[in-house]
Amino acid sequence: MVDGRLAIKVVYPSSGQTLTARDSNFMFGSVGSGRATLTINGTAVTVQPNGAFMAWLSVPPGEKPRYELVARRDADSVATLLTVALRPLATPLPDNGALLVDRGSVAPAGKLMLRSDERVRVALRAPANASVVLRTAAGETLPLRHTSGVSWSTEVAARDFAQPGTIEVTRGTDKVSVATGAVQQLDTTVPRFVELLANNDAPSDTDKVVNLRPAPDGTYKWALFPGTTVELTGIRGDWSRVRLDDQLEAWVETKATRDRPEMNAPRRTVTTGRVSVNGHWSDVRLSMSDRAPYLVTQTRDAIMLTLYGVTANTDLINFATTDPMVRDVTWETLATNRVRYTIHLRHPSAGYGVLWDRSALVLRVRHAPVIDPLRPLAGRTIVVDPGHPPIGSTGPTGLYEGDVTLGVGEKLKALLEERGATVVMTRTTRAAVALAARPSIARRADGDAFVSIHLNAWPDGVNPTKGANGSGTYFFLDHSEPLARLVQQGLVDRMGLRDQGINYDNLAVARLTWMPAVLCEGAFVIIPEQEAALRTPEFQQRYAMGIADGLLRYFRDLRDER
Repeated sequence: MVDGRLAIKVVYPSSGQTLTARDSNFMFGSVGSGRATLTINGTAVTVQPNGAFMAWLSVPPGEKPRYELVARRDADSVATLLTVALRPLATPLPDNGALLVDRGSVAPAGKLMLRSDERVRVALRAPANASVVLRTAAGETLPLRHTSGVSWSTEVAARDFAQPGTIEVTRGTDKVSVATGAVQQLDTTVPRFVELLANNDAPSDTDKVVNLRPAPDGTYKWALFPGTTVELTGIRGDWSRVRLDDQLEAWVETKATRDRPEMNAPRRTVTTGRVSVNGHWSDVRLSMSDRAPYLVTQTRDAIMLTLYGVTANTDLINFATTDPMVRDVTWETLATNRVRYTIHLRHPSAGYGVLWDRSALVLRVRHAPVIDPLRPLAGRTIVVDPGHPPIGSTGPTGLYEGDVTLGVGEKLKALLEERGATVVMTRTTRAAVALAARPSIARRADGDAFVSIHLNAWPDGVNPTKGANGSGTYFFLDHSEPLARLVQQGLVDRMGLRDQGINYDNLAVARLTWMPAVLCEGAFVIIPEQEAALRTPEFQQRYAMGIADGLLRYFRDLRDER
């Protein structure tokens, strides 16, 4: 039982913070004493023995909601007032009175460059009982359809927006006009090329990639070589659309491109291939004239390399006489300028890397390590990544995520070293380590596995008192899934919290290709009971033991699989 000075400290939300939820939200912090009582806007809130509290509350009315917190202990009492902000609501558009429209909802708007025949969405929020039309600069009048609520939209060809248009809204005798943006017309008669530039802060050239996405600001899908040349096919705001091949386009941040007006269309042909064994990996080397967009996918017994904007004319592939990993390489044409090479494996690989080396793309396939059956971790290099700083979550009594993860990481290091492993820590102090640097540290260390240690938290609008506040493990690539399952089982067995399962998630540290990589969310630091446990060396040790158990099982199973 903590029985210190009575003092209200709200960790979340902070004063003046903008909430994303308008109905209900959580608040947590501490009052300094487990003997105290607490009310928030008159609602009684449970106080834990260590003085922490977690409350699920209705958001008070008004655009600047106020929370009055009162803590009492015996004859003593303290009070505080917390004011927050709310994300602005969309402009109300009543069916009567003065005609109003939401001018901020007009589309198209902002920077746009498209092919003249592409369809452009025209939209505006206006009252449901109004009439809405588009008047183009050429004098054409086109109606917008009422889609739902106060939403109106239609689609027209980009050529109709070479000059700004006007959306007219009428209701009775009232009329409101709103100007649209214009669409720059892409000249398709002369292809325009750009060079991709490294836009991440990875410290090593080998780790620098340019991330492309299926939609503007979407999830990462392709990680391409800096220096790759692609055709520019459109711009939307801060995003450029580029052509990977005749049938596929992707989006990249415009700041990660450089215009190459002197460039002609790259002619990429894969002529020959060679497979060689070098230490603990096999290199599949495909000769071609220039860097090409690519995508690597995996199964347990094969790695597939898809090349875009490439013609395959591969009539010779040379194989090493003795190769413990690569059995065969086959290829097939998927489209006129898209080809897939399939690397057939004798057993699952431990990871892979993709390199550009002297007019050749090299797919480096990592061999599975030789495992000692009695000491599966002996000789293995494990990279332990204590998550954060920068940023990170904080619990009700001020316990910072980065401090706990460092403590768990140090305990995990000791456990692994006792079992014969070499451990590389991405950080050993409270000093911040950049997110992009952490995978690079792991690759340079030639780690056999990477584990990132974190603590979880809920976003606004989720009720933590009803959530599955337990342990979860995250992976991204196929070769990391077995490790994720075994580490998750270790966490559940050792920590005794609810099993949140394993999750496929496109996380920066989980995108490591050279080794299995997982991210653990062992517990919820914002839940008072779990925060209290995380303060103890015993519970941190259980977190570390769960990860160590999973790693031990993974490498033992790896030996059995071979």
